[in-house]
Amino acid sequence: MTAAGGLILAGGGHSHALLLKRWAMRPERRPEHSITLVNRSSTTLYSGMVPGLIAALYKRDELAIDLRQLCDRAGVAFVEAEITGLNPQAKCLRLRDRPALHFDWLSLDVGSVSRPSAAGIPIKPLEASLAFLESENPADPKPLRVIGAGAAGLEVVLALRRRWPQRELQLQQRSGQLNPGIQEVLQRARIALIENDTPHSGPNLLCTGSQGPDWLATTGLPLDPNGRIRTDRCLRVEDHPSLFASGDCAVISGSPRPASGVWAVRAGRPLATNLEAACQGQPLRPWHPQRQALQLIGSHQDAAWARWGSLRLGPSPLLWRLKQRIDRAFMDGFQPPASMADAEPMACRGCAAKLPAQPLEAALERVRLKGQPEDAARVPGDQELLQSVDGFPALVSDPWLNGRLTTLHACSDLWACGAAVSSAMATITLPMVPTNEQQELLVQTLAGIRSVLDEQGAELIGGHTMESRSPAPVPASLGVQVTLTVNGASPSPWLKSGLRPGDALLISRPLGTGVLFAGAMAGASKAADLDAALREMACSQHMLLEQIEPIREGIHACTDITGFGLLGHLGEMLQNSPELIVKLDGPAIPAYPGALDLFERGVSSTLAPSNRAAWRWLEGPIQLKQHPSAALLELLVDPQTCGPLLLACSSEAAAQLTQNGLWLQIGNATAAHG
Repeated sequence: MTAAGGLILAGGGHSHALLLKRWAMRPERRPEHSITLVNRSSTTLYSGMVPGLIAALYKRDELAIDLRQLCDRAGVAFVEAEITGLNPQAKCLRLRDRPALHFDWLSLDVGSVSRPSAAGIPIKPLEASLAFLESENPADPKPLRVIGAGAAGLEVVLALRRRWPQRELQLQQRSGQLNPGIQEVLQRARIALIENDTPHSGPNLLCTGSQGPDWLATTGLPLDPNGRIRTDRCLRVEDHPSLFASGDCAVISGSPRPASGVWAVRAGRPLATNLEAACQGQPLRPWHPQRQALQLIGSHQDAAWARWGSLRLGPSPLLWRLKQRIDRAFMDGFQPPASMADAEPMACRGCAAKLPAQPLEAALERVRLKGQPEDAARVPGDQELLQSVDGFPALVSDPWLNGRLTTLHACSDLWACGAAVSSAMATITLPMVPTNEQQELLVQTLAGIRSVLDEQGAELIGGHTMESRSPAPVPASLGVQVTLTVNGASPSPWLKSGLRPGDALLISRPLGTGVLFAGAMAGASKAADLDAALREMACSQHMLLEQIEPIREGIHACTDITGFGLLGHLGEMLQNSPELIVKLDGPAIPAYPGALDLFERGVSSTLAPSNRAAWRWLEGPIQLKQHPSAALLELLVDPQTCGPLLLACSSEAAAQLTQNGLWLQIGNATAAHG
């Protein structure tokens, strides 16, 4: 690999998860180059425990490997995106709705999909089939049929019996496929054994074997009859020396093995060894997988079979306990070490990297710039043109998403003035990495910026690039810093200082991004909670202006809640209004899932201690209608990235805005006397 090269890990399957775990535990083994993992979700499910999830024995969190957190620990950038194709000649990986990623080395572990053989819901991809099972009614009189009586179909139908003790279940087999012992177990479980081609009017779940994802057929890579990528014993794709493949999407031509989580796990170490060697220009080592592997298959009761080739043992309660012990030990290996929670908190990123209010105010006062703070400023000589500037250190390691989030955050200043964004200019500081890596980071960042501006009909009209003079972090994408100047126009912009007695206070989205990202750095935030926050943060709020326009006269003041938290920015709205009191309804203030729990566990952003000075407002013009919990007090000063708009409006306007659930009322303003 050249000094400027990059490695992309496509897919978050078991082999790649183990590879990341290896680099997290032994960072000296990680290649000293740009490395990115691309997966369609931030978690991957451990296949050995999926039947237990279907049986409702486990919660999803118990078998979800947190890929984003694992990448953070391993020094690898994480990109959540759908892979749609691959051009081996151009060395680019195509993604849905965003630019392709270029690579020098590529490792594919993209899993498999169910082979279509009948109408029904395929068991793979798992996300869709698990959602289907969640939607099913246990009391539905129509029988659910599992098509396919191999190991997967057998384990799934027995798991469904445990999940639904009363619902009629069927298992469709080939004639004579199952031996009498298994048929007896199915009979005791009240699962009807059906021959192929028997008519059925109820839902079907397809466990009909697997094949490689459909898009692999368009790549020109060597594939076997099941659409799986052919590799040599070094897990290198045949005739493509810079490509590797493992897991269910691949097969070793000289040692074909069935698509199974067992083999994907076994491939983890040889894949890691050969990727590390390839990146260092060293010889690769062939892998000679054993011919058979032990498989433990759970039954509908607390028992399991052991299968080794054609040999079967059980079902036995002892084997069931062994299976649970193996599965839980596997998952325990992906838990962050206790030392992460005990370590000194790392400095927060995003808007939590803002300068605290006290030194900022003191500096502005010394140079005589202190005054009523507003989100955007009028441009001298043009009474309608507004301008603002914002930016922060990279919040996430995905440069496209970071570009999008930074742009949304900057645009929020104009939205808070009731102005549509018309144009922007960007200054992008890139880390000290090889030139082609800088180019890739710049392409992805600019595309993320454009994705926001294009939605609003705005233009990126110029900018500037710089190279940092500090050592690049790992991953280097965290060294990208974006600053944007945004422009818009409004003949009568909303101000922060227009609050009136009788106004309702409305908020447009939850709070808690600061603590969620602080928790993520400590390994304390749940993947699902961070996903929920990122989905909301990545949504543009410019559409809210269109909703407000018909009742614009009823809007009296507005701001966006960013680094100083709700109390800090509400305090800015009140600082020149001694005649007003704001009463906040604590329980009505929305928080992202998991945020309050993190506060209760003592987690907070590194900007929170200075923000707590804003609690002084609770002793004056801001009052809470109920006695606050400690977690609520922390939420009130939590720094926000891509935070909500905070709107003060007439009661009539509030009634209209809160009808569709996009706005929530969290308080009201009253006169201080009378």
